[in-house]
Amino acid sequence: MNRILPSFLVPWVPRDAFMILIMSLLLSGCSPQSGSSGPISTAEYPTKTITVICPWKAGGGTDRVSRFLADSLKQALDVPCVVQNKTGGSGAVGHSSGAHAKADGYTLTMGTFELSTMHWMGISDLTYKDYTPLMQVNADAAAIIVRQDAPWKSLEEMLAHVRANPGKVQMSGTATGGAWDLARAGFQLAADLPVEAIRWIPTEGSAPSLVELMGGHIDAVCCSVPEAATQIEAGELRVLCVMSGDRLAAYPDMPTCQESGIEWEMVGWRGLLLPPDTPDAIVKRLSEALTEITQSASYKSFMKKNGFGVEVKHGQDFEAFLRSEDAKWEQVIEATGYAREP
Repeated sequence: MNRILPSFLVPWVPRDAFMILIMSLLLSGCSPQSGSSGPISTAEYPTKTITVICPWKAGGGTDRVSRFLADSLKQALDVPCVVQNKTGGSGAVGHSSGAHAKADGYTLTMGTFELSTMHWMGISDLTYKDYTPLMQVNADAAAIIVRQDAPWKSLEEMLAHVRANPGKVQMSGTATGGAWDLARAGFQLAADLPVEAIRWIPTEGSAPSLVELMGGHIDAVCCSVPEAATQIEAGELRVLCVMSGDRLAAYPDMPTCQESGIEWEMVGWRGLLLPPDTPDAIVKRLSEALTEITQSASYKSFMKKNGFGVEVKHGQDFEAFLRSEDAKWEQVIEATGYAREP
């Protein structure tokens, strides 16, 4: 409601001048005093709670890694550090929330492999370019796993059977278009096998796929070694190959697919990302803290206990890795027919 004050209250101020004064005060009261339009102070960073966004559900591998690092950052930086699980959209909801957060160092995102594929598959328009890459903290190579009593004793024998019987071998590991489906598709292309040469049976993840494999309902599973470690170590399952450049340190007896002449690597990765334009001083502070954490005995012990591979890349090296992943998955996704516009 507009109301003109009685003149006896402001007898010395002309009406027009008085209204201008009131408007100025209102505008100055509504304008931010220390908000996003001004420069972000980094001298005393951090001074409040830091949030790590996890795009996946609580209790999963990404959640466990996120919570370990959040607890470690809390101790290193002496401020609260919490994990928020923002799930949905095949990882797009959490990744998007982190990309659009304020660039003040108080919101980090635990990015995952899906960031390299979701925009090619039309799930989201997000790419690695929408972040400041901070640090890769993990990588788990995909592997092709069969039952101990499978007729193939080597990768070469399995591939020979697939070539002679296209479309007969059934494999699983995750949903159609998921990480392990794309891993085996890229592997087949590198082995000069059509994607449809192996029939992919979609499931909700590696755990139900391994149950199907153990029950004899499918022939092979593509997933990471840690996900099948219990059955492998019990002698129930056997790894024909791992899709890494070198043999895994924890499992040196497992051959790589490159040893069979197939030039292909695939890792499911996790890494911390910041919003774009985060001040360099904040990036440096977080990077220093995370370097100490990832070099610590407690981190290595946690990762080993949970079966996660340690792979650390900083800043520009992490960005270069993301750039190469982006280009690699564009080719694979187009070849599988999963490519869509966001």
